[in-house]
Amino acid sequence: MQAHKDGSLQQLLTGDNEAYDYDLIVIGGGSGGLACSKEAAMLGKKVMVLDYVVPTPKGTSWGLGGTCVNVGCIPKKLMHQTALLGTAMQDARKFGWEFEETVKHNWETMKTAVNNYIGSLNWGYRVALRDKNVNYVNAYAEFIEPHKIKATNKRGKETLYTAAKFVLATGERPRYLGIPGDKEYCITSDDLFSLSYCPGKTLVIGASYVALECGGFLAGLGLDVTVMVRSILLRGFDQDMANRAGEHMEEHGVKFLRKYVPVKVEELEAGTPGRLKVTAKSTESDEIIEGEYNTVLIAVGRDACTDKIGLDKAGVKVNPKNGKIPVNDEEQTNVPHIYAIGDILEGKWELTPVAIQAGKLLARRLYGGSKLKCDYINVPTTVFTPLEYGACGLSEERATELYGQENIEVYHSLLWPLEFTVPGRDNNRCYSKIICNKLDNDRVIGFHYLGPNAGEVTQGFGVAMKCGATKEQLDNTIGIHPTCAEVGKHFTVKEGTNTKSFNSIQSQCSAS
Repeated sequence: MQAHKDGSLQQLLTGDNEAYDYDLIVIGGGSGGLACSKEAAMLGKKVMVLDYVVPTPKGTSWGLGGTCVNVGCIPKKLMHQTALLGTAMQDARKFGWEFEETVKHNWETMKTAVNNYIGSLNWGYRVALRDKNVNYVNAYAEFIEPHKIKATNKRGKETLYTAAKFVLATGERPRYLGIPGDKEYCITSDDLFSLSYCPGKTLVIGASYVALECGGFLAGLGLDVTVMVRSILLRGFDQDMANRAGEHMEEHGVKFLRKYVPVKVEELEAGTPGRLKVTAKSTESDEIIEGEYNTVLIAVGRDACTDKIGLDKAGVKVNPKNGKIPVNDEEQTNVPHIYAIGDILEGKWELTPVAIQAGKLLARRLYGGSKLKCDYINVPTTVFTPLEYGACGLSEERATELYGQENIEVYHSLLWPLEFTVPGRDNNRCYSKIICNKLDNDRVIGFHYLGPNAGEVTQGFGVAMKCGATKEQLDNTIGIHPTCAEVGKHFTVKEGTNTKSFNSIQSQCSAS
């Protein structure tokens, strides 16, 4: 009966004689879906991609390419770079650059440039699909049978399509608070990057990486920014590093309201921006506070887009608590002909490169005879806070939980970026540490770096960890001087290390 329900019985009975419209239909045109569809098409399969962006409560929508390209990694990094350039101009005077005019930032110029670039990427993706003979349809997909979907375009026209196999790559969208005024008056990261006006005095609600990244670059543009934190910063990341990143933000003008949650948002004055009143309650007492802001940005997490695509009609099991889809080690759901990749997977990384890798490898296994599976272990990532935080492997908390405090060794080092010395900026704020497994030859199981160019630095250490790097091997690797990436040469035991060892390292670096 289960085989009949999920469609596999029909496949067994008819073999290859079943006439489907497509070999593969991919639902979702983000990074993972595009990678999977193009790879399958190159392997000779007839492929369709269905992608439809449901507008935000503010009416924001975007083109092909998913969250990363349109409202995630790409515009985030470009606006982060904008803020870094502001800091660089302040440093420039200390390096001898002389300029008299008042420096100010133009939001419209930045927004237009960023969105023009994103538009070129949207067009490029459409061309790439066409060149590889992938049929792209801008329509909302919903299962009505295990092998059949209904696609509804923006005009409401419905079309039915069938396929032998499906890949779910629908991604996630920002979560709202469920309080009065949140959808009416607040924005999310889905709205921020194409906002037609400078947001002005901004309240960021949340302590996710999205919250800290957006709050960080807005402050870097010279705006008045407050971050409201319910509990801890960067849940799931190493808390020592997360707090250091937060402390740096606080020292550079970002205000933090800790242990508060919003209960109501009211509009005081309409405009672009207008004026909003936020009422919040303490998580530790009955205290109520109020504040006025021009913009309120909600960044409290994201929800999987799985609840309105008819998965029950196809028999696909979904975790009812979070909407995530459980899969096996080949990204296969409980329904044999339906697979899932990217942010909607339960217990996997919510990162663009992971979705791309999983999508490509899945297509190669399905149609190219490959056996290679996506490796979700030791995936490097970076949080683009004003002082960037790169990580790979386990946090100190997670390593302790898995191996026991007595079986891990934590080595750390303060960093003195040479580029910060002349302007006298952020001394003793850059920091790095590694976590090693004493039971396995001091193998590095966690790498954490807080400093400039964190993504570039962490990528290299990520490769080393894939190769099973040990503390001894890091010690024996000659560093590139003067760089922060040579941190591997200066790690000392965290517990019991005194300040003299750090001063010694600084003296050696300065002398050389």
